[in-house]
Amino acid sequence: MPNQTNSSERTNTPTVRRCATIELHHKLLNESEEYKNARVKIESITNEFLNNARLASSERPVVKIPVVVHVVWNTEEQNISEKQVNSQIDVLNRDFRATNSDVANVPSAFKHSVSDARVEFFLATKDPDGNQTNGITRTHTTKQAFSADDNSVKSQSTDGADAWPADKYLNLWVCQLEDGLLGYAQFPGGPPKTDGVVITYTAFGTTGTAAKPFHLGRTATHEIGHWFNLFHIWGDDANACNGSDRVDDTPNQGGDNVGSSQGAPGRPVITFPHTSCNNGPDGDMFMNYMDYVDDDTMVMFTKGQVDRIDACLAGPRSSFLTN
Repeated sequence: MPNQTNSSERTNTPTVRRCATIELHHKLLNESEEYKNARVKIESITNEFLNNARLASSERPVVKIPVVVHVVWNTEEQNISEKQVNSQIDVLNRDFRATNSDVANVPSAFKHSVSDARVEFFLATKDPDGNQTNGITRTHTTKQAFSADDNSVKSQSTDGADAWPADKYLNLWVCQLEDGLLGYAQFPGGPPKTDGVVITYTAFGTTGTAAKPFHLGRTATHEIGHWFNLFHIWGDDANACNGSDRVDDTPNQGGDNVGSSQGAPGRPVITFPHTSCNNGPDGDMFMNYMDYVDDDTMVMFTKGQVDRIDACLAGPRSSFLTN
């Protein structure tokens, strides 16, 4: 039976957010000329879309994304319940529609930037062969943990689970990730057989094995942001203040922020304003989903980020407009 362990019993959850998306991105850029060319083309299409979008007044209809969750488990506790999977889908639908109750925590200086991405998610009801499904696959593995470096969780041949067609489904893999990693995603333009998002099983959903401080389903929100072509808000420049997330309405920021603004016991404290890179008086937008703060503190996407999501749906992920 899928695991029902309460989150209070989890002792092996990471305490610092780590995402391997950028490392995977650089690895693909170094190894694949096809990926490198695809990324140049995607960013060109994105920029063209954004320039044209500034002249448009119409609002894109809500896009509904079919999701398949591949639960790849070694121990019984990793075989998470359907209830836990559903709790994650619920979080995604609130976060991407800006209906999450904690969006009220956004400081007044940034409230005007909060935006509804007009994207919703649902567990697939048909598999690639047209058969009925609950949108969850379960695969027992002999591996104790998976690495982001080799993407082995994404292939049956390496003791993981194969992706469903990436132009029709958002593939989410849930497993034990090694080295304290919470998750990672593949940017648009990569190989279809590895396209999707991987989340460690203690940072998925809001019940069962989900463990503080990453117990509110925000790791998947963050990683799916990458899947939609969003970059980390600080620009991944190691505090140099010259990196960019390619979004105009997020403040320049020195590096990743960690911790909680909600007084979570035992967690580093972050408070508004938190300044870097001469971005006062309002400082970093640390409550953004694309930063590294705890789940109780990341609560918003901006209009500029949603514009990039729109560009992604009009370009490399346009197949989901007709799903």
